[in-house]
Amino acid sequence: MIFFLDTNIIVDLLQRRHPHFDIVSEIFNYSTKENIELYVSSHSIATLHYICKKNIKETLLRELIDEIMNFIKIIPIDEEIIRKSVKSNHKDFEDAIQIFCAHKIEKINGIVTRNLKDFSTSEIPVFAPDEALNLIQKKYL
Repeated sequence: MIFFLDTNIIVDLLQRRHPHFDIVSEIFNYSTKENIELYVSSHSIATLHYICKKNIKETLLRELIDEIMNFIKIIPIDEEIIRKSVKSNHKDFEDAIQIFCAHKIEKINGIVTRNLKDFSTSEIPVFAPDEALNLIQKKYL
């Protein structure tokens, strides 16, 4: 299975935000044991650092980011993605960038986000973390 993770999902993981952490942690655990690929945008990594630096010491934060990069693949944001996002009908520009990053992934199963309403115009299926975890468990249990 292949999922693109919205920024809020990796922030939940690093900041251990409850009640979201447990589900997101399970998704990451499956990615280490099963044939599950997780992707994020390069923008999400920068945003992750910006958000988390308020609560996590810089050296530890960089170590944590380095560690999660062992479990995710990064889609770089390029000119093509920016242009498609600018011209798209998606209401939120940042979410459009995320959606067009996800389009770069072959055989993607979906986008995982807690912000379902802002991804309602996505051409790719969108799942809440618990829905994605249920799909994973059905396939691998």
